Amino acid sequence: MNTRGPADQGLRLIPFRGLRYVPEQVGSLAAVTSPPYDVVVRPDGLHHLESADPHNIVRLILPQADSAAARHEQAAATLNRWLAEGVLAPDPEPALYVYEQRDDDILQRGIIGALALSEPGDGIVLPHEDVMAHVVEDRADLMRTTAAHLEPLLLTYRSDGEATGATAVIERTVDRPPLLATTTEDGYRHRLWAVTDPAERAEIETDLAGHQALIADGHHRWATYLRLQQEHTVPGPWDFGLVLLVDTARHPLRVRSIHRLLHGLPVADALASLSGLFRVRAVAGPLPHALDALADAAAAGNAFLLAGDGGFHLVDRPDEALLARTVPVDRPAAWRTLDATVLHSVLLDHVWRIPDAPDRIAYIHDTSAAVEQAERHGSTAVLMHPVREEVVRDLARQGVTMPRKSTSFGPKPATGLVLRSLTLG
Repeated sequence: MNTRGPADQGLRLIPFRGLRYVPEQVGSLAAVTSPPYDVVVRPDGLHHLESADPHNIVRLILPQADSAAARHEQAAATLNRWLAEGVLAPDPEPALYVYEQRDDDILQRGIIGALALSEPGDGIVLPHEDVMAHVVEDRADLMRTTAAHLEPLLLTYRSDGEATGATAVIERTVDRPPLLATTTEDGYRHRLWAVTDPAERAEIETDLAGHQALIADGHHRWATYLRLQQEHTVPGPWDFGLVLLVDTARHPLRVRSIHRLLHGLPVADALASLSGLFRVRAVAGPLPHALDALADAAAAGNAFLLAGDGGFHLVDRPDEALLARTVPVDRPAAWRTLDATVLHSVLLDHVWRIPDAPDRIAYIHDTSAAVEQAERHGSTAVLMHPVREEVVRDLARQGVTMPRKSTSFGPKPATGLVLRSLTLG
């Protein structure tokens, strides 16, 4: 349990001196940004980002070397070199940062800052997914070696919807000239402002102190923050983690699925083992049409779309006796009926007997990429239908975590617009 701050408080967000790219030292701000580390499709997306600009942030969040230790040492050396060369530079004074993302369909605004860490039992920051130990270990070694938070987590909270407190500061700030503005290749337009006025910072901090947050994206990094905090017994910068806080009463997030790529399992074998256990039907493509069929089936119960053999196969209507034998009964009904629960407890653990290990299962956010990789490698892509945000939040408030990689909230903050050094505070 975190004993470095009172657990009866809400969110405590403090300013920090952001590390930012110096525009004159890079080709463009868009060329040095990246999606979050776990969204980058490897190896294709990784190579694309590396070639976009020699200073692309992917060289820090996903360094390439022969061993984990060598990768993380390389990231630290790269970060130090970029600082020495003036590619990255710290802002002159601590700030909270207003961050805006928009495209033709969505506008999202929030505040980036250093958030006081708290354990799930404190009820301040609510996780909703389990984590994988090897990912936490990898991220912990990277953060420990670089002494930096390289990308913000995405957290949400809900206000009463009024333009007061943090919202009022945000809406005043976006009328000012931004620190930076860029458009990334996915079509999103990004703007960032620094809030340095003590009165405005106090207005934000007072407002947020009355709220709890849901981890929308970044469970592994939050778990990493907590692990590294435990390693540092003296209070200091490791007691805080880099986050983006978005008020979903003002700016609702999109909730999408994270798909599974099952290495070494051909689609034909996957389907053959489902006889008598699920209903299986071939559905016509292209992919958007097949996803519409998945959405229709998911409205009535558990449903999955299998791909990888050039076609699409809708899997639904699981046998009730099979569910009764394989799904744990010590959780709420909303958890037991999740597609991710049925996928992991029934299909992966019981029917296909595939361990949840990185050499057997890859988690891919992009639907087309999941299908393409399955077809390329003779594997099976399991395409999922998204969970409603209210289901996620309700389970989190009950302290019930969903199977890992159950949801993908977005839009996610672009990585590379602002970093946090643990040596600067």
